[in-house]
Amino acid sequence: MAFGRLTRPQGQRPFSDINMTPLIDVMLVLLIIFMVTAPMMQQGFAVNLPESTRSQSLESTPLYVTVPADIATRGRVLFGDENEEIRLALLSERVRQALEHRTQKDVFVRGDGAVTLQQLMTVFDTLKAGGVQRVGIITQPATR
Repeated sequence: MAFGRLTRPQGQRPFSDINMTPLIDVMLVLLIIFMVTAPMMQQGFAVNLPESTRSQSLESTPLYVTVPADIATRGRVLFGDENEEIRLALLSERVRQALEHRTQKDVFVRGDGAVTLQQLMTVFDTLKAGGVQRVGIITQPATR
């Protein structure tokens, strides 16, 4: 009966349930991976602010645009306190929307110290096209 037909005893049906244990194991492993990696994804760009001996403190809640060092390759900036990553081409429209209900049309730029002046001027021009009246540059106090 080695090559014969397999017979099952009378009254027994084939077992057709799905084994859920491997599926649950995989889902738990994926859940753990996402729980471990999610806090790492919340980091923004590391920006080394330039130093200034005459920096002044800000008194209101300003609107920020952060210019990372890799703007030339990625073409993206971070917008607002939430560090929303947007393309430079969309920055003027996003700024226009954010300044729509504000009386002061001021934006402060946090730029990495490695950003070139031309890259910074491109960001300034884009901000001005979005309706910004004044652009300030955020610096950090000089360390002695």
